[in-house]
Parts: sequence; structure tokens; C-alpha cells
Amino acid sequence: MVDIKTTAQRLVACCRENRTMEGLDELYDADAVSVEAVAPPGAASAETRGVEAIKGKHEWWDTNCTVHSASVEGPYLHGTDRFAVIFEMDATNKLDGRRNAMKEVGIYTVNDAAKIVREEFYYDS
Repeated sequence: MVDIKTTAQRLVACCRENRTMEGLDELYDADAVSVEAVAPPGAASAETRGVEAIKGKHEWWDTNCTVHSASVEGPYLHGTDRFAVIFEMDATNKLDGRRNAMKEVGIYTVNDAAKIVREEFYYDS
């Protein structure tokens, strides 16, 4: 049986090794929910429902941003159903040419099968 620690470590490994789609397929529940701090430009909501829609967010990022550097720190476990990961990156938005250094914390909730059912992102100012 897979436990939260294994799920958390696998997610971090997939992020570090640029295998996010593999991580989404392997680690996420089909009905997972992703919540940004604010609605992205052009989106009606900060919430994205379903792993296929979450993949779409990643595809948008990969198409529209050039990442110059990135790091992933963690995971940090909390109880039996949550963990956190700290992400830092330096990226340029191809649409407007703006380069931005950013840092965010991802809080992940897992179900009894250790599948990720919710992710929430908290950004620095």
C-alpha cells in the first residue's frame, strides 16, 4: 500500500525531474481539485476541477512560459493526509515578455488511497 510519504516524495521527484504529467497520471485522483490564490487571467475561477483540467493548466504553462531556473523543496508532511512543497522559479511569460522570480507553497491533500485530491497554492507578494 502506498502511503502519504511515498506520494509526497514521488511528487517532488516528478517536479524536480520535469515529469509533471507522469506525476499527474500516477499520483492524482481523477476528480482532484487545484486552487490558485487568485483566478488566472481569462479564467472565471481560481479553482480547476479534474486531473485532465489540471493537466491543461500545466500545458498552458509549458507553452506560454520559459523557465530559466526552478527548485523544489520538501516535502513537509502534516498528519496523515496533507503535505507541503515549496517551489521557486525564474520564468519569462512569452505573451508579454515579463520575467518574474516567484516563490509559492503548495499544500496537497491526499485520500485514503494516498492519491492527491486537492492542491492549493500560496504565493509570496
